[in-house]
Amino acid sequence: MRHLRSLEQWELLPYMGKWLVISSAAACLAGTASAFFLIALEWATATRETQPWMIALLPLAGFVVGWAYDRVGKPVEAGNNLLIDEIHDPRKVIPRRMVPLVFIGTVVSHLFGASVGREGTAVQMGGALADQLTGLFRLRPEDRRILLMVGMSGGFAAVFGTPLAGALFGLEVLAIGRMRYDALFPCVIGAIVADRVCLAWGVHHTAYVVPFVSAVTVTTVLAVIVAGFAFGLIGLLFATATHTVGGWMKRHISYGPFRPLLGGAVIALSVGVLHTQRYIGLGIPTIVEAFQHPLAPWDFAGKFTYTVASLASGFKGGEVTPLFFIGATLGNALAPLLHLPVAMLAGLGFVAVFAGAANVPLACTVMAIELFGPGIAPFAAIACVAAYMFSGHAGIYNAQRLGHAKHVRHLPEDMRLAEMKAFRRAQKTGQHRDASQ
Repeated sequence: MRHLRSLEQWELLPYMGKWLVISSAAACLAGTASAFFLIALEWATATRETQPWMIALLPLAGFVVGWAYDRVGKPVEAGNNLLIDEIHDPRKVIPRRMVPLVFIGTVVSHLFGASVGREGTAVQMGGALADQLTGLFRLRPEDRRILLMVGMSGGFAAVFGTPLAGALFGLEVLAIGRMRYDALFPCVIGAIVADRVCLAWGVHHTAYVVPFVSAVTVTTVLAVIVAGFAFGLIGLLFATATHTVGGWMKRHISYGPFRPLLGGAVIALSVGVLHTQRYIGLGIPTIVEAFQHPLAPWDFAGKFTYTVASLASGFKGGEVTPLFFIGATLGNALAPLLHLPVAMLAGLGFVAVFAGAANVPLACTVMAIELFGPGIAPFAAIACVAAYMFSGHAGIYNAQRLGHAKHVRHLPEDMRLAEMKAFRRAQKTGQHRDASQ
């Protein structure tokens, strides 16, 4: 009996029981918040589409959102990056104000026509709501890290209806090339429960159909690798453009509310002149079309441009659904060139551009399986890994750390992606200095 009591499994039971309760509680909050958010988003999209003149008010809406964050939202303005930083270096509980601010800010952004997503909002709400349980359960800093990961996983899983991908996202997004397996059980429970809670509120997710997947041959594998390189390059360009334009606007427009005011004016004017309504909002109908028949080959570039302008100027939402749009339409355009089925390559682009831009190839591979079925698994893995490799050491989340380099190259571990540019500049300066000596 004494030997049985000393078994490691006896120590694991209370650990798993604790996280079953805590993760479920956090997931109920994340799933409920995501459900109400998706319902509000559906209303905002339907209202804008039936009242197309509302795009003219986008500059005013941007000013209001910017003013709200300038007055009361500065502590939470970093959004997903704040959550990632708190997981790596716990300091203080995420302020509750993050939830209403990002909820209302995103719904307003969509109501008036900004090209933003929804994942950022769901992840931020999930993380902030989960963090409120820190005091209730009297969690240590190490446990608080896991709790924040659970909240992020739950928000992602609920908003997209992909629980396994959501669990992996919360584990994989923190650092390139490194995952925390001590949080695996809590994140899996949190993601599954959050997804079921969201569905229990009557929310339904869009179905994307890939009716035919090519056989795995040398030709198709090489074609998918080429497509993966293209997806990774677009992911890299998207992340770089968003950070560069956003940084430029912050340097030249010091008053925060004026940035979305200006960005909203440019977007509204261009939509009115060029009739590019298909590139604003979530763009779900166009994504569905990408799986059905060939589209204009420039659709991905249009969504790319409007999303960079929206996010860089300060509208709230997220990057992921626009990246789905960009990837699906890019895959649609590449399909005839690579002699692959349109729906299949649209599906691979859907997940692989996000895999490259966010450095989450495993989560995106599993997402493809959850959304499109197991038959696409080999190609999804190839496309997502190729995109991940080809996107380099950059990404949409500046707070993401470098766990292990993607290839054999000396890079310091635990460096934030935001510091990568300065590090490379210092390296080049040092090399030039050594050469001159």
